[in-house]
This record gives sequence, C-alpha cells and structure tokens, in this order.
Amino acid sequence: MKIETKYIKIKTKGRTDIINVTDHLRSLLTQSGLREGILHLFAIGSTTGVSTIEFEPGLVKQDLKEMFEKIAPYGVEYLHNRTWGDDNGASHLRSTLIGTAYTVPFAEGELILGTWQQVIFIDFDTRPRERQLVVQLQGEK
Repeated sequence: MKIETKYIKIKTKGRTDIINVTDHLRSLLTQSGLREGILHLFAIGSTTGVSTIEFEPGLVKQDLKEMFEKIAPYGVEYLHNRTWGDDNGASHLRSTLIGTAYTVPFAEGELILGTWQQVIFIDFDTRPRERQLVVQLQGEK
C-alpha cells in the first residue's frame, strides 16, 4: 500500500468563498498513478471547510451561503470576537459545522463521485487569504 502527500494552494476572497477543487483532486490522483484506494482531503485552518455539492452556476452555492448566514451570521457579536479583537467568530462556527476533512474513494484511477457531485473548499474567514489543502492518497497501482 502506497501513501502520497500533496498540497494545493488556493487564493480566496473569504466570506464563504466556495471553490470547486474536484479537478485539482483528479489531477493529483492521475499523477500518482494509483488505481484503487482513498483520497483524503484536509483543509488547514480553523475557518475553512470541505464538503460536496452540485457546483452549478449559482443556485446551490447561493443557497449554501444563505443557509450559513441564517445559522451563524457575520456581523453578530460573538465572544470569540471580544476575546481576540477580530470579526471572524462566525467563520469559526461555520467551520465547525461543516468540518475540515473529506474522504473520497477511488477505483480504476477515478474518484467515485456522483454525476453532479463535486468536492468543494470553503473559506469562511472575513478577508481574502492564501490557503493550503493537504491531500493524502492511499492505495495501490
């Protein structure tokens, strides 16, 4: 069994910036030469998230942003903000809700995803950032 660790760097706009990373993952899988196994994605940062959605021209992305705004709105006075003198309490809560890791199996050198399912990275922080994602591929050729 082989394990490879790769990194993806992404520049974001912040404020629930949703980025489709599926093509990045497919490329890393192809480069690895692995045929059967699992791909594990981890977003570094306590104001990030990873998941899957149907990444279409706006509807689900917008619905997701509106859902987060209802659950943990920006602009609310969170205790975190008072403690650290910043404005990203909502970002930390959103990250906790969605999580920062995701695992996708692969077979015959292809990610096993649904027809309309794409893997997304979300930057919840309140400012643009350069983010790093860790991808671990575990499998066999």
